[in-house]
Amino acid sequence: MSELSNIRKILVTGGCGFIGSNFVRFLIETEPEIQVVNFDLLTYAGNLANNADVEGHPRYTFVRGDIANPEDVAGVFGPHKFDVVINFAAETHVDRSIEDSAPFVRTNVMGTQCLLDAARQAGVGRYVQISTDEVYGSLGPDGMFREDTPLNPTNPYSASKAGADLLVLSHAKTHGLPAVITRCSNNYGPKQFPEKFIPLMLANAMEDKAIPVYGEGLNRREWIYVDDHSRGVWEAARRGENGEVYNIGGGSEMTNIDLVRLVLKQLGKPESLIRFVKDRPAHDLRYAIDCSKMEKAWGWQAETDFPSGIGQTIAWYQSNPDWIRDVRDATYRTYYDRHYTNRDQAVSS
Repeated sequence: MSELSNIRKILVTGGCGFIGSNFVRFLIETEPEIQVVNFDLLTYAGNLANNADVEGHPRYTFVRGDIANPEDVAGVFGPHKFDVVINFAAETHVDRSIEDSAPFVRTNVMGTQCLLDAARQAGVGRYVQISTDEVYGSLGPDGMFREDTPLNPTNPYSASKAGADLLVLSHAKTHGLPAVITRCSNNYGPKQFPEKFIPLMLANAMEDKAIPVYGEGLNRREWIYVDDHSRGVWEAARRGENGEVYNIGGGSEMTNIDLVRLVLKQLGKPESLIRFVKDRPAHDLRYAIDCSKMEKAWGWQAETDFPSGIGQTIAWYQSNPDWIRDVRDATYRTYYDRHYTNRDQAVSS
């Protein structure tokens, strides 16, 4: 398919979350002809403050709603003619999915189905599903995930995302919906909710609290700075081939324990803060992404090397301690206390 042209209005679901809000800002800053409608339920990880820099902008609109509620979805599609729909909305935390998978099935699977139906009926020019490398399962010591790697999810979160991906591909094949899927490695950057690996580690370390690490910390992850992810998603939205999957990777792979030690060193904190705890069930050993498909097709590459990206991230959290306090003190305070002030709970990645 040729590159989409004359894109005037985009629906971004989950645009108050970490990755979604960064993508909203990216569009407002780089695409002066495009209007952005942000559709978000504002669950515990959704934060209106994440969009403070675009609030009031003439090309930005916020609508509160639930992607798994057909009435809410009809309510946002009704007054708008969307050229592109990009679905960032999801429940994403593995540990919570192990505790209770029902919200993950509802949002990630049923919500995706609801959006697909609405997008098809509205005749959108492109539907983009934001997925994850976790749908591929776990790698051994060698190799990388390719787009044709078989799906092998190992926890309820990744299973729900794999199910959503299959729904998207089925709509592309059965109904001819112009849809693509992106699967990305671990994101990091400013304003990430502190249940995730890097921000939780930073928050604890800055307060001289213990940093629990699963097992021996030997699980390996690949990291991508969130702005590089935004650029990759936009390339796929504009230029992707219908029914195709595109991997987006940052190329920075390391063990969890090496990352913890790196961050502690940059913060000037002692390694005595590290506490090894019992591993979680079915903890994937290694993720690594082959994103040569995007590189060959469009010349896309991650631009932010890990030392620069983690330096910017650390500086932001050090400069914004009130942000960490505010998100912890919001309506999800009870959840946060129950899960993350207990030192037997591990940093998740």
